[in-house]
Amino acid sequence: MITIENFLKKNSADQIEKNILMNLTGSQKKISSTFFYDEKGSKLFEKITSLPEYYLTRTEIPLIKQAADYLKESFRNVTIIEFGSGDPTKISLLLDSIPDEYRETISYVPFDVSDAAIQESCNLLLQDFPGLNIHGIIADFTTQLDVIPKKTNKIICFLGSTIGNFSKEQSKEFLSDIYEIMHPGDRLLLGFDMVKNKEIIEKAYNDSRKVTEQFNKNILNVVNTLVGTDFNPENFKHIAFYNEELSRIEMHLKAIKQMEISSSKYSSHIHINKDELIHTENSHKFTIEQIKKLVASADLEIERIFADEKNWFNLVLLTKS
Repeated sequence: MITIENFLKKNSADQIEKNILMNLTGSQKKISSTFFYDEKGSKLFEKITSLPEYYLTRTEIPLIKQAADYLKESFRNVTIIEFGSGDPTKISLLLDSIPDEYRETISYVPFDVSDAAIQESCNLLLQDFPGLNIHGIIADFTTQLDVIPKKTNKIICFLGSTIGNFSKEQSKEFLSDIYEIMHPGDRLLLGFDMVKNKEIIEKAYNDSRKVTEQFNKNILNVVNTLVGTDFNPENFKHIAFYNEELSRIEMHLKAIKQMEISSSKYSSHIHINKDELIHTENSHKFTIEQIKKLVASADLEIERIFADEKNWFNLVLLTKS
């Protein structure tokens, strides 16, 4: 059975528009990575995960299988919540490990900002897991954790490396907010992309097929839809590089010429100089010491770490005591 609730209407469309335009008219122009994932962006990201340069997903999948085997006896009378649940491939590995006698006792809550992604994910999962109780939530998990069911025991999944998109302070605040909605004994399965060779990291964000370039440029199409701008993505160059000092990949869009961008929601033009950058994403990489410090700041405890042989990716199982 599928039920889906949309809580995005609680977020003021006017405020979203205001924030987008404020970030595009500041001294350092930026667009929040939240806006990557419209329907086209979600499909492009799925393509990225299968690229040969993109090591993250193929490294993480075996770790999820290990975690699923470790947790399979815990999948009983619980709500499994997944943040950023556009692609059901990973969560399917966990659901597939649930013993038959426990299946009717669990519910799955996909939590994503994309209506289309939630709908498609739910339909695909129900084909593979008939009878699964699915309660989809369309909302922003960075600001709307209060809509999560509160009276159930929970296993929360934040797979991939999305935690790396947050600043250090945002990561601490987000984990602290999750701690507040957890009961003692609840768990959080959290993915971290680890610090490694710079060349390996940069290739993952500059693939030879230029899918990541399409993904990055598509955010301008999303902005056009939201605030009535007339950006032409082809007037920008995809830039992605590893900032070693800050241990993060930075993605930008670099203007190839001077532009005056108009908007139906903004009376003035948005002036963009040739070679000016629009910052679209950070993706922080972690050391084990940084992970331990971060989770400790939110009063969470590490139950187990699942890591590949090269230590390229860590899947960390956290608990609330």
